[in-house]
Amino acid sequence: VPDAARAAAYQSEAELEAAFIALLEGQAYEHLRIADEDTLIANLRIQIEALNGIELSDNEWQRFFAERIAGANEGIVEKTARIQEDHVQVLVRDDGSFRNVALIDKRNVHNNRLQVIDQYEVDADAATHANRYDVTILVNGLPLVHVELKRRGVDIREAFNQINRYQRDSFWSGSGLFEYVQLFVISNGTLTKY
Repeated sequence: VPDAARAAAYQSEAELEAAFIALLEGQAYEHLRIADEDTLIANLRIQIEALNGIELSDNEWQRFFAERIAGANEGIVEKTARIQEDHVQVLVRDDGSFRNVALIDKRNVHNNRLQVIDQYEVDADAATHANRYDVTILVNGLPLVHVELKRRGVDIREAFNQINRYQRDSFWSGSGLFEYVQLFVISNGTLTKY
């Protein structure tokens, strides 16, 4: 149902972010409080196991995550290809058997789990500079959409420049999960671009 009132008054970035997250929650996105990479990775494991209806041993998860998700020598190009073209990865089980593990269900998209996180922090120890990302949409635990917000009236070019800085300074940090982002959205509540 469209909102009858148009927002013309001052709206802070925090208010814009809260309203955006409330809209997503109204569309069945689960709002999570994830502040660090360890929690992000733990959530990713839960989501991958749920999507595929499997339970991984700690050794299987460590191996699968290192070889098939994080990829120490992989960057944006390789991770984009994995999401776009090779979204089913092979897991070698502890007993030596093989199992296909989907990162995304492209046949039945409603099987994918959608979550939203906000104010995710990357500290300066892990990246070139400390950064805090406004809103990230996770699909099966993978950060695939990043939204950068500015308060109403601020030029959205500032949000664009901020995303460029994040790509340069911190998306690659840690396990590089933010290199999976496929879509960037910038908005000041009036203008939105992607």
